[in-house]
Parts: sequence; structure tokens; C-alpha cells
Amino acid sequence: MEDILTFIVLPAIYLVLLMGYLFVAPFIALLRAAALVSELLWRYVQVLDGVLRRRTPEFTTVPRHRPADELAHRNYFFGPATRDLRELLVQGRQMYLRTVTDTGRRVRTRQFTAPTVHRALSIPYGLTLYVGLGVGAIFAAPLLGLLLGVQALGVALLAGGARLLALTLRGVDRAVMILRGLPRGMLCPSCFERVPYPAYDCPRDRCRRRHADIRPGTFGLVRRRCACGQRMPTLLMLMGKDTRLSGHCVHAHCGKPMNQDAGHMSEVILPLIGGRAAGKTQLMAAMVKSLEDAAADGGAELRLADPESRDAQEVLNEVLEIQGHTRPTQKDLPRAHSFVLGTGRGRRLVHVFDTAGERFVNREETDALRYIREARTFVFVLDPMAVDAFWTRLDAEGPKVDRTLASTVDPEDVFARSVQTVRTMGTRLDRSRLAVAVSKRDLLSGRSALLPDSPDDTESVRKWLSERLGLRNLVETMDLDFGEVRFFCTAAVADDEGRVDPSVTTFVDWCMNG
Repeated sequence: MEDILTFIVLPAIYLVLLMGYLFVAPFIALLRAAALVSELLWRYVQVLDGVLRRRTPEFTTVPRHRPADELAHRNYFFGPATRDLRELLVQGRQMYLRTVTDTGRRVRTRQFTAPTVHRALSIPYGLTLYVGLGVGAIFAAPLLGLLLGVQALGVALLAGGARLLALTLRGVDRAVMILRGLPRGMLCPSCFERVPYPAYDCPRDRCRRRHADIRPGTFGLVRRRCACGQRMPTLLMLMGKDTRLSGHCVHAHCGKPMNQDAGHMSEVILPLIGGRAAGKTQLMAAMVKSLEDAAADGGAELRLADPESRDAQEVLNEVLEIQGHTRPTQKDLPRAHSFVLGTGRGRRLVHVFDTAGERFVNREETDALRYIREARTFVFVLDPMAVDAFWTRLDAEGPKVDRTLASTVDPEDVFARSVQTVRTMGTRLDRSRLAVAVSKRDLLSGRSALLPDSPDDTESVRKWLSERLGLRNLVETMDLDFGEVRFFCTAAVADDEGRVDPSVTTFVDWCMNG
């Protein structure tokens, strides 16, 4: 009887129960599959949080997307987003394999290796769980792949949008530059080359890394973050008056500082042409002093644009006030004497170039004066004392004129060589203006025979140069070469109150308002 119970009745009951279990097993397998899918999704969210937010060491197995030599942090959608996507793929694959393997190991241990119930019960249940794990693993794989694909699509769209935004911002900035009259960039006051965009130093004192191109792109759209963590604007139009960065020329042979106002307003290039000791430096000093006087009287605001210009003007103002004479300009290439004139949208950055007279004599020397090709108004400083006819008209019995103050270079020779150089550089002189500043009027005061009949009238000065000084050919050449020519008789001196002679004021107004 015991054998019947053991080998027939109990197996029959077990088979009946097992047959009944087969109806329940699919539901158990589906529940186990759903549990595995839920666990995988939850762990994927944890991986996503670790990769995108926490960024702890276990979530940074893929190398960072910032080489050590880069000066700034990359914009997220110009590299780091792709790196995070790769990290998520690696971490997600490892998480998937680890979760499925660990779950299968737990089932094997609890249901097969060391079950807590009889194996007759644990084995069918364990097999059911294995089926559920297989179904869950098969179903979860494409689901996780879909989530990763959606994220990859989002990254691709946002990365494309970031690049489109960068191009748009660059285009807007380019349009603003064109409207400011700077289609080829800003003029470097030291090497005279056009700079499409300056290199800027990090504003943090302890850093000072120099960023070659801060425009929207790989390292930022609206703001760039330096490697030191300091943020800086990526566009000139985003730099406020008090937050402008220190720009430098990007040309390898230069690299010198540029004006902080460069690129924020239109530029005026005003070259002074003339022979040695013709009075160019004295006239330049008087021009700026005249504008300073006008600003003090409520006229257009004037601000010297850089420390070099401020220091030089202080010295020149002292020379004007004591009615002294400036030293001859050094033969080295000059740095522009720069100032900002006006307010609001009418502001202009004016570069006045006072070049040594020797450079206008030799063709090899004038070739270095690249700023000339950017000018639209030229100033020719003509020393009447450099013309032989001036001395033949001098009354020997009248007051003496110090001949040592005269230029030693023939004005016609200087003008001819200068015009030839300007033409070679591609400047359209027929679209340019020429201001002829007859200098040293103050030395001839009281000698009416040596001055035009009406020194403040351009036609009178023109007639005086043509008929009395014998420069008719020079005057006619000027009229033929340039689109507009005006003649001024100037006295680059200041009175006892430090105010510049009115003749300079008239001359400056014409030069600045053309």
C-alpha cells in the first residue's frame, strides 16, 4: 500500500497539480518579465542621471571631450553631448548585461542550487522564472535601444540647432560689422592690417589666457567659459561699455593690443602726409586739442582710445601751451593716435597716423604704410617754407624768418611719391577727399605779403599756392587725383588760455564731417 501511495498516487497528484500550474505559469512568467523590464528601465534612469548630472567616476569611463591644450570648455552640443551619448551606450550595455546576469544568478541559487522548498516545487517555478527573464530581456533590449535612439535623435537635432544658431549669430554680428563700415574687420593701430576679429584675453587677472576666436561656435554660443571658469561674451554686440575685453591683433607678426573700442563703432582713418619737419605732429596735436576744446564747450564728446594716445596727447598739449615745437617723428612705424568722437550711434573711432617724413620719400618705406589704403580722407601738410619761391618773396629788411624750421623736402616730390604709393595699394583717389593744410601760419603772422589775401578762404589759399608760390602744377594734380580738395591755412598753436587757433578748428570740422 505504501508503494502504491509513493509511486502511483503521489506522482499522479503531482502531475495533476503540475498540469494546473501550467495554466498559471504564463502569468507568472509575464509578471517576472514585466518586473525585469521595470528594473531595467529604472536602472537606465539611474545611469542617465549619473551620466548627465552626477558625473561621478563610475560614470566617466569614456574620456572627456576636452583636450588639455584647449583654452575653453566646449559648448555641450559641440562634443560633450556626443561623449555623454557614448558613455550612456557603454554604461547602458553594461547595466543591461549585469542586471540580466545577476537576476538569472539569483533565480538559479534560490530555485536550483539552494532552494528553500522541495525541488519538485522549486524547479518548475525556477523554469518559469527563467522563461520570464528571457522574455523580459528580449522585450527590454529594443525598448532600451529605442530610448537611446530617441536621445541620440534629440542630441542630433539640438546639435544641429546649436550650429545653426552659431551661424545665425555670426551672420548677425557680420551684418552689424558691415553696417558699421567694417566689412573687412578692424584696423590694428600697430601693424595697420585688418583684423577680422581680435583675440581676447580672459578678464580674470589670475588667468589671462588669450582666446584666438571667441565668436559663437565650438566653445560657446552666447557665452564662452574659459578653462579657468571665467565666462566671457562671444560677440562684440554683447559686450557692454563697461565689460569690453582686451583685444589683440591676431596676425603672427604683431599680436599687439588693440583699442577696446575697436569693432564697436565705425572707424575713420586719417593719414597725415608731408615731408620731414612740415608740421604734421604739431598739426595732429592741435587737431585733438581743438576737439577737446569743442567738447568742453558742449560739442561732440572726445575720449582718447588707449593709454599710448593719452600719454602722447598730454605731452603734445604741453608743447602747444608753451608754443614750442615738437620733436621730429621717429622713422619707426607709428602707432595710431586714436580717439573716440561723438556719442551714441554717432560715435566713431578715429585713427590719426603721423608718419615720419622720410617714409614718404623712398618707395620701399612707403610700402609699409598699409593704413593708407583704408583711408577715405587724406591730409597733406604743406610747409610753404619748403618752397624756394617763398624765400625769394621774403623782404630782407623785414622781420626774420627762422629757416631752420623749414622742411627740407620738396612738397611736390612728397605728394607725387605718396599718391603713387596709394594708387599701388588699390585706393580709389577719385572717391577720396584731400585736405591741404598749409602749415606754420603762426610763424608768418604780421607778414601779410607772405600769406594769402584771405587765409581762411579755400579759394584764396589755392590761388596763393598756384600764383605766388609757383605750385600750380601741384594744385592741378591734386584736383585731378582726388574727388574733393580743400585748402586751409593753419596755425597749430594755442593761445595764453590754452585754446587752439580757430584756423585748426575749421580744418578739423571739414576732416571729421566728410
